[in-house]
Amino acid sequence: MYPKPALYRNCSKYLVGEMNIVIGDLSDPRIVEFLDEHMENMKSVSPPESTHTLDLDELNDPVMTFWSVWEKEELLGCGALKELADSHGEIKSMRVSARHRSKGVASALLQHILNEAVSRGYKKVSLETGSMAFFAPARRLYERLGFKYCAPFSEYKEDPNSVFMSLELENEA
Repeated sequence: MYPKPALYRNCSKYLVGEMNIVIGDLSDPRIVEFLDEHMENMKSVSPPESTHTLDLDELNDPVMTFWSVWEKEELLGCGALKELADSHGEIKSMRVSARHRSKGVASALLQHILNEAVSRGYKKVSLETGSMAFFAPARRLYERLGFKYCAPFSEYKEDPNSVFMSLELENEA
């Protein structure tokens, strides 16, 4: 099970400089451009029927919380948490700028999202990611934090280009 959030307060120890994770402003042109690049990149590595990226309208849905990660004025990455049920969330739109990969940005953001899921009382978080080699670093990150492979959830269906993972959360008593 994922430990209680207090254990992850210092999640930026591997970063150089100052990192700030904030609720993302989806009208910010830097975020719009970043998400457009994310969408195009995912289309280039996944077949259309297996591309599960979200557009701005979908990220603006009230069941979604979107965060952006910044170092001063530079956008490092983004991620979102979608409420599937009162006790179940889905991690969406995890993306780190190519220039900032392997610096701990994804790990810090994922831990931030998991802390939020715990604070909301979720008992489980799930995610879908690609099965191709391009997605191997993401799968390793999720595995390191205790995610286990699972069957498709929510509205997903079996797909050879997708893998599904979930993590049971430990909540405050």
